[in-house]
Amino acid sequence: MVPDDPADLLCGDPITEHTLAEPDAVELAGVFAALADPVRLRLLSIIASNDETCSCNLEAPLAKSQSTISHHTAKLAAAGLIVGERRGRWTWWRVVPEQLAALQSSLRVVQDHQA
Repeated sequence: MVPDDPADLLCGDPITEHTLAEPDAVELAGVFAALADPVRLRLLSIIASNDETCSCNLEAPLAKSQSTISHHTAKLAAAGLIVGERRGRWTWWRVVPEQLAALQSSLRVVQDHQA
């Protein structure tokens, strides 16, 4: 079949076949926004490297005050990357494995389609 417009011969396959759906992109953008801060990236890596991490152990490695750490953990928790459990004065944090897996999967899709 000959295309109606000869310029169509220069066009490739439809690009929407392997892209993120809009709702997925909106959700993922929120996660990336939470990770778009060096302190939060480091914070997530510290928490992810342990089964759980007490807030009291985050001040020294990050060289940040407890109130700053609370601000950043709240952002990560709102993005669904970590969950906390209050024990006495402190909150113990752990990663949400399903959210990290979804994040890794979305990055893998992008990487696979670039190859």
